[in-house]
Parts: sequence; C-alpha cells; structure tokens
Amino acid sequence: MSTTESKRYKNPAPTRGGARAGAGRKKGSTPRYTLEDLMAQVEHHTGRTYAEQVAINYATAIGRSDWSGVRDYDKVLLGKMVADKQEVEVVNSESEAETRQLVFQEALAKLQALSTKAK
Repeated sequence: MSTTESKRYKNPAPTRGGARAGAGRKKGSTPRYTLEDLMAQVEHHTGRTYAEQVAINYATAIGRSDWSGVRDYDKVLLGKMVADKQEVEVVNSESEAETRQLVFQEALAKLQALSTKAK
C-alpha cells in the first residue's frame, strides 16, 4: 500500500455532503422571476392571457377525451373558484341570537330530563 492511499481516507474531503458556509441564496435576495413576469411571458408568446390559455387547454382536453387532464383542470379551476369565494360575512340580529339561546336552553333541559329518567 502506498502512502497516498493510506492518507486518502484519514482526512475526509470537505465536499462529502452537508451544508457549506456561503452556499445558497443570500438573505433578502429576490427571485429572478416573479409570477407577474411569467404571466406576461405567457401572454407575450401566446397572444392570450393566462386565464384564456387555461380555458382553451381545458376545452382541448375535453375534446380529445383526456379525462385525467380534464380532472386536473377541474381541480385547478375549482380550487381557484373556492379560494375566491372564501369571504363570508355572518350577521346575527339580537332577535336571532335570543332565539338561538332559547332553543339551546330548551334542548339542554330536555337532555337533563332524559338523563335524570335514565338514572
């Protein structure tokens, strides 16, 4: 065994995995491309907005009976619609709140009556 082979495994090289100092993006750096940049590129190259292109692709998938593609588009479109409809404002008047409180008290009284009968 030569001397170079014996030294080879005694001192592991620093490039054998693990985190290295200075690696990766710097803190506070911005991405090279933004979503708006990508959407503008799609519109520039296709001559249509991204939403129009998605609708065309969806119709094309239906036309060629690509049901897995249609399912994927359904998920994307439904997810977008549900995300847009998340805001719900609930307004209860005082009379509604009082009515609910009375109904709850009646239901609680009935449960207590049933539990005392069972004992």
